[in-house]
Amino acid sequence: MKIRYMGQFSGNEDDLPRQPHRPGAVQFKEPDMKQLAVWANVIALGIIVALMVPLALQSWFTVDGWGFVLGALMSLVCAIPHEYIHAVCFRDTAYIYTNLKQGMLFVVGPEDMSKGRFIFMSLLPSIVFGLIPYIAGFTMHNVFLATLGAMS
Repeated sequence: MKIRYMGQFSGNEDDLPRQPHRPGAVQFKEPDMKQLAVWANVIALGIIVALMVPLALQSWFTVDGWGFVLGALMSLVCAIPHEYIHAVCFRDTAYIYTNLKQGMLFVVGPEDMSKGRFIFMSLLPSIVFGLIPYIAGFTMHNVFLATLGAMS
């Protein structure tokens, strides 16, 4: 497995690396890049709102302006590692592109992939950088608060 950073996406999908599909393989229907960017951002916003509801119901949770800014900056810092986690799920060479005009990065791997592996590859960065830290913070907040109290 190799990972290559290819730089800015030209906007022409024919420039992306491809290989012929095996006979009988079902090709994944790729969405339009602009449509994908809009849907990804709408879904992300919906997930953020849904995850904020349980936190808002907790008496220990408050919205801190600096904490919110720090969280937003951390999500930007995780953008490149997020794509690398996608890329390591490919067996052959994976290519990372930037598409800053639409506010996104993406990975292309020209190999054939099973549906299950594709779903795993798609979800893994969100599990690593989203779900696991969310569950850890939600379930272990008392441990963090006790540790901070012992330090002062």
